[in-house]
Amino acid sequence: MRRRLVSTYLVLLTLVLLGFELPLASNVASRGTEEMVVDRLIDANRLASIADPALRTGQGVGLTAELNRYHELYGIEAAVADRDGDLAVVAGDRADFLAARVRRQLTQALAGERGANESVVWPWNRDPLAVAVPVTSGGEVIGAVVTLSPTGRLRSTELRQWALMVSTGLVALAVFVVVAVALARWILRPVAQLDGTAQLVARGALEARVPVDAGPPELRRLARSFNAMADNVVDALGRQRAFVAQASHQLRNPLAALRIRMDLLADHVDSDGRDEHRATLEEADRLGSILDGLLALASADRSQQVSQVVDAAAVADQRVVAWQPLARRRGIELRRTGAVEAPASAVVTGVDQALDALIDNALKFAGSGATVLVDVRASDAQVDIHVVDDGPGMSEEDCRRAGQRFWRAPHAQNVAGCGLGLPIAAVLAETSGGGLCLLPNQPKGLDAKLTFPAAAQRLASR
Repeated sequence: MRRRLVSTYLVLLTLVLLGFELPLASNVASRGTEEMVVDRLIDANRLASIADPALRTGQGVGLTAELNRYHELYGIEAAVADRDGDLAVVAGDRADFLAARVRRQLTQALAGERGANESVVWPWNRDPLAVAVPVTSGGEVIGAVVTLSPTGRLRSTELRQWALMVSTGLVALAVFVVVAVALARWILRPVAQLDGTAQLVARGALEARVPVDAGPPELRRLARSFNAMADNVVDALGRQRAFVAQASHQLRNPLAALRIRMDLLADHVDSDGRDEHRATLEEADRLGSILDGLLALASADRSQQVSQVVDAAAVADQRVVAWQPLARRRGIELRRTGAVEAPASAVVTGVDQALDALIDNALKFAGSGATVLVDVRASDAQVDIHVVDDGPGMSEEDCRRAGQRFWRAPHAQNVAGCGLGLPIAAVLAETSGGGLCLLPNQPKGLDAKLTFPAAAQRLASR
């Protein structure tokens, strides 16, 4: 951004310099041409006064000598033409006076007009400057004087002045570059700080704040507003998590007491009410699992949890062993495949809890006779843990919605659970710097993939 801002400044300054120096360069050339024309008109008028008696009397010896001296002294060619336009006396190369532009000047002079080249002498124009004045006698034009002046000195002067202007412009441009870079740095430093802080907050570092003592007043106000917004977000999140945790804790004790009292009522319920009594106990157990899930979710949502290096392969081995009894009871084959070592960076117990949630879901919904694979894959960048089953699976739409809290698939409404397992796994993976992805397995089933940063990569970046 700083480069673009400085480039914009430079483009504007370049346009300003061009708008100033181009007319100035044109004015320098025009003024130099005008001064030279005035000088040559004075010389031509003097020669015209000498040519007057020579043209009237036909005695051109003195005129020829004067033109030759003028040519030798100043290097300026000169010629005198009679009233018919024929060159009577020439000092220089006669062919130069036969050029079309010189004949135009001569024709104007014979018509009684003084004149010179219509165009400005530019540094790249090497043609001599032609000046013609009429020779009059008694108010009658009897001839004309034409001078052809070399323009080398004038062009050199123009080039020097142009070079001075260009040098001045380049110096001004260099100074402006320094000023523009400093100005852009001063203006954009708060923007860069705001951008960096926003990225930190987006990654979960909610304590990050923007310095408010640098940059223009408008950006300082923006920094203060951002900090105030971040404080409000942190406060709201803290209150929300505190409420969830406190409410869950407060509800657990009366729920446990209620569960005990309901167990004690079992001996006092007759046969007609035993089914209702059993359903009531199941609902109490379900409410307890919901409270446990809310507590786990509130704990997983904490963005400032400390990460640690764990061997995801070893954790997968342990969790597969732990879930084997339930898998055998439900007629499901639970196997572990993939890497034997996979160092990953995750929040404390993050891999354990997330993997438990995915295995639990797979064992619930895969169905008897299914196979559940826990496959660990490690690379230099990340560690992937796939929990793949060949059960009925989920549609793509259901996979997208499965991460929503308390959401359950339509065909799973009668299966025990509260819809918090996948959200908890997703939050734990995201808090660790990874994520959770649900994909349909081919030809059938579900592929739930947990991703965690590789420990080697995380350590190398510190």
